[in-house]
Amino acid sequence: MMQTRFYNTIGCKEFEGVSPLSRRESIRVGALGAGLSLSSLLRHEALAKETPHTGSTVKRNHSIIILWMRGGPSQIDTWDPKPNAPSEIRGEFSTIATQVPGIQLSEHVPEMARMMNSWSVIRSMHYRSEDGRTDHSTGDQVCFTGYSSGPAPDQNIHPSIGSVVRKQLYRPGDLPAYVMVPRMVPGTASSYLGASCAPFETQADPASNEPFVVPNLGLDNGLSIDRISSRRKLLGDMDHLRRCVDTDGRMNAVDDFSRQAFEMVTNNKARQAFDLESEPRSVRNRYGFFPQYTPRMRAAGDCPQWPQRMLLARRLIEAGVRLVTVDCRWWDTHDDNFHALKTAFLPQFDRAYSALLGDLQERGLLETTMVVAWGEMGRSPRISSTAGRDHWPGCFSAAMAGGGIRGGRVVGSSDHHAALPKDNPKIVQDVLATLYRHVGVDVSRQYSDHAGRPHPVLPCGEPIHELF
Repeated sequence: MMQTRFYNTIGCKEFEGVSPLSRRESIRVGALGAGLSLSSLLRHEALAKETPHTGSTVKRNHSIIILWMRGGPSQIDTWDPKPNAPSEIRGEFSTIATQVPGIQLSEHVPEMARMMNSWSVIRSMHYRSEDGRTDHSTGDQVCFTGYSSGPAPDQNIHPSIGSVVRKQLYRPGDLPAYVMVPRMVPGTASSYLGASCAPFETQADPASNEPFVVPNLGLDNGLSIDRISSRRKLLGDMDHLRRCVDTDGRMNAVDDFSRQAFEMVTNNKARQAFDLESEPRSVRNRYGFFPQYTPRMRAAGDCPQWPQRMLLARRLIEAGVRLVTVDCRWWDTHDDNFHALKTAFLPQFDRAYSALLGDLQERGLLETTMVVAWGEMGRSPRISSTAGRDHWPGCFSAAMAGGGIRGGRVVGSSDHHAALPKDNPKIVQDVLATLYRHVGVDVSRQYSDHAGRPHPVLPCGEPIHELF
C-alpha cells in the first residue's frame, strides 16, 4: 500500500491516508494570488478601482462558459465507464468507442463521442472537505471559489470565479462581465468583493415556453432614448446639490447605477445579445428544445431544459461577456438513476454540448472561449436499492474544451470502480487555475474579507498543462 497525499478544501492543507493510489509528490501551493437583477445589481454598485484592461482592441478577449451540472453527474454513466466492473458497479449502460482510438464513453452520449477530438476529459477530479461533509452546497463553494464553505454552506465566504473576473476585467461601457443563466446558484455570489461583483441574472429562462425577454432591459411604454437622455441630463444638473448632502459616499453608488443602467438600456449591442428570439430557427433547432418527458420523469421533477440556455451563453460570449455560468441542474440521481439519465439528461446534454462546441468553432470563438462542464461531485460507484447513486466527491469527471485545450485527451484515471483517483489526481483548484490563466486574471492579487484579512484568489492549484 502506498501513502497518498490528498487535499481538503480549506487552504488545501494535506492530510495523510492509506490508499493503493499513486500521486504526484506535491501540488504547487501558494500565491497564485485568490444575483442580482440588472436593477438591483446596478443600484447597489459602488465605485471600485479596477485592473486596467490590457487587451488589444483588435484581438478578441478571452472568455469562459461554465456548464454547471449541479447535483453531480455520475462519472461511470457519462465519461468514465467501467465495462469490466461487476454489474452492481457497471450499471445498465453499455460503452461506445469515440472518434479517438482507446477512449470510450457511455452509449448515451454519441454526439460527444463523435466529436471527441474537440474536447478532453479529466477523470481524476476529487476533493474532501475538512469536516467530511458531502452535501451539494459544500461542493458548490469549493468548485466556484476554491475555498471551503462556511457555517452556512449556501452562503459564500469567498467570492466566486465570476466575481473575481468581474472585479479585474470589467470596463465601464462593457456588457456585464459576469452573467448567470437564468439565476444564481449556491457558490456564485461575490462575498467580500461586494455587490458590484455579483452576477447579472437573466431571470427569464430561455428554456421556458414563453418568448425570452430579460426584465429591465427594455424601455417603459411611452419612453424613447431621447427622453431618457433628457432625464439623465436633468439628474446631472442636480449633481452639485446631491453631493452637498453626500456624507458617506452613497451617491457614488447612485451615480454608478445611473451610468450603467443608461448604458445597458440604450446599448443596442446589449439588447441584441439578449435577443434570443432573433436567432435563426435552424440554429435553435441545432441546440434542441425541451423534450417531451414521460409522466414518470415529470412526477420525479427531473425535467431539465438546458439547450436554449447554452445558446444564449454563446450569444453573450460573442457580444463580449467574459464569463457566463449556465445552470444545468439537477443531476442528483439518488433514485432511478438510469431512467433519468437515458430519458432526459444525457440525450439533451449530449446534443446541446456538441452544438455549443460546433457553433463556437464555426464562429471563430472556440479558440478564445474555454468551456468547462462539471458538477460539484460524482456519484457513488455502487448502485443503491432504489437504482440510484449517491453523493461521491472522492472521484468525478470534468469535460473541458476551447481556449487552446487540445481535444481527444484523457487526463488522469480512476480506479477500477471509479471510486478514487488512480493516476494523476487533480483537485478542483487546478481547474480554476486553468480558467483564471485563460482569461488573464491576476492571480497574485489578494482581497480583504469583511474583517480586513487578505486572501489570495486561490489558496492552491496549478493550471492543468496536460490539456494543452
